[in-house]
Amino acid sequence: MPRTGQKLFHKIGEVCEICGVEPHVLRYWESEFPTLSPGKNRAGQRIYRDRDLELISTISHLLYEEGFTIAGARKKLTDQTGTRGLPLFKQPDLSSRKVYLRIRKELESLADNLRKKVLP
Repeated sequence: MPRTGQKLFHKIGEVCEICGVEPHVLRYWESEFPTLSPGKNRAGQRIYRDRDLELISTISHLLYEEGFTIAGARKKLTDQTGTRGLPLFKQPDLSSRKVYLRIRKELESLADNLRKKVLP
């Protein structure tokens, strides 16, 4: 899930950039997925929280990567949601620390293999 850092709320344009989805698609998804319901500020603009971004990322994954239909994705989310409507399953965490550790482990393994071949 894309992390945004310090902001608590995001406008629809920011969410579109973060999640790679067009604004009309987000508005449509709000009508199709009851758990996706961002709040609105005094000016009537949609404001999304991190949990909304996580849900949008999950919906996008189900529709675009796993090939679910809207109805299928809605059913999957309904079957796998907790009491607050958040998915119980998570996408792989690609935080920089985990990526760094994975790359480091792979490099150490390669270095060991090279040492074995160079130094008999």
